[in-house]
Amino acid sequence: MNCFNDKLNQKYLGFVGGFCVLLVAIFLIVGWQQGVRIRNSLFQWERMVSSSLLENGVSKGIVAEAFVNQESSLEGDSFLRQIGHTEDISPVLYDISKYELSTVYLYLAVIGAGLILILFAGTIFYLEKRERAFAKATGIIEKYAAGDYSERLASNNTGNQQRLFRAVDGLATALQAKSEAEYKGKQFLKDTISDISHQLKTPLAALNMYTEIISSEPDEERTVREFASKSVQSLARMERLIYLLLKVTRLDAGSVNFNRKPVKVQEIVYKSAEDLFIRAKQEEKELLFEGNTGITLYCDEDWTVEAIGNLLKNGLDHTKRGGTVCISWSVSPAMLRIDVKDNGSGIQPEDIHHIFKRFYRSRNSLDTQGIGLGLPLAKSIIEGQGGVLSVESEPGQGTVFHISFLNNRNK
Repeated sequence: MNCFNDKLNQKYLGFVGGFCVLLVAIFLIVGWQQGVRIRNSLFQWERMVSSSLLENGVSKGIVAEAFVNQESSLEGDSFLRQIGHTEDISPVLYDISKYELSTVYLYLAVIGAGLILILFAGTIFYLEKRERAFAKATGIIEKYAAGDYSERLASNNTGNQQRLFRAVDGLATALQAKSEAEYKGKQFLKDTISDISHQLKTPLAALNMYTEIISSEPDEERTVREFASKSVQSLARMERLIYLLLKVTRLDAGSVNFNRKPVKVQEIVYKSAEDLFIRAKQEEKELLFEGNTGITLYCDEDWTVEAIGNLLKNGLDHTKRGGTVCISWSVSPAMLRIDVKDNGSGIQPEDIHHIFKRFYRSRNSLDTQGIGLGLPLAKSIIEGQGGVLSVESEPGQGTVFHISFLNNRNK
C-alpha cells in the first residue's frame, strides 16, 4: 500500500503499533495478576476446608481423597445449594471478592482511560504535524504564485505527500523557466529596439542634412549631385543595417529552422562572393578560391552563403588596394574546414575577443566600411548549424577566419 511509503504515516503507524503492543502487555499482566489471586484464594479455601474437617474428626485419608476427587454428584450439588453455596453467591471463595473485583475494575478503567488519552494525544499530534506541513506548503505555493521561487517543497522522503510536493516543485520550476524566458524575451526586444534606434540615428541624421543642403541649393548642380550620391549611400547603409538586424534578431529569437541538405562547398563559396566581384574589381582587390570541387557540406545553403559572404565582405573592408581575400576549403576524417584569409590590416590583440559582439568597432576600423553586425551574424549562423567559427590574426599581417564542421555532418 502506498500509504506505508509516507514517512509521517510510518511514524503514526509505528505509534499505533506500539500502543497496541502496550495494551496487550497490560492485559496480559492484569490477567496474570488475577490468576495469581484466584490461585491464592483457592489455596486459602483448601486450607480452611481441610482445617475444619480435621477439627471435626474426619480422617486425613478422607480429606485427602476429597481434594483429589474429580467427579461431582447430584447429592453434593444439592447439599451445597442447601447451605447457600451457589455460582452466584459463594461466601467461601473470595471472602473479600467484592472489594477485589471493584479494585480490578477501577484499575482497568484507569488504565483504559490513560491509554485512550495517549492514543488521542498521539492522533492529535499526528494531525497537527500534518496540518503544519500542508500550511507550510500552502505558504510556499503562494510565494510561487507571487513569483518567488527561493524555497522548495519536496524533501528526500518518500510517500504520496512528497510525490505531490515534488510535482508542485516541478510545476514551479517550469513556471520559473517560463517567467525567465518571458523576461529575457522582453529584454531582448528592448535591446533590439534600442540597437535599431541607435544605429539608425546616424544615417537618418545624415539624410536629413543632405536633404536640407539639396533643398537650399537646388540650382547648384554639383552640390545636388554630390549630396544625392551621399543620400544614396546612406540609404544603402540603412537598408543593409535593417537587413542584418532582422536576420540577427531572428537567429537570437530562435525562430530560424535551418533547412539542411547536401550542397557542394564550391557552389556555396561562389554564391557568397557573387555580389562582391564588382566591388573587388573597383577597389583593385582580388578574390581567390582554392579547394576540391567534390567536397560536400550538409547545411542550409542560403544561411551558410550569408555567413561566408559576411566574412568575405569583412576581408574586403580591411584590405588595402592590391590586396587579396582567399577562401579555401578542405576535408579530413574528423572535420570539414572553410578558411577565409586576407592580407589586410589584421586585428589588434585587445580587439580580437570582442569582434563577434554586436556593433563592436575597433578604433582601427572606424575609417572602413561596415556596421559591426556581419561577424556576429556569421557566428550565429555557423554555430546554429553545429559548426564553430574562430579567428587568427596578427596586426599588419592579415586575418584568417576558420569555419569548422564535424565530418559526420557531411553527406
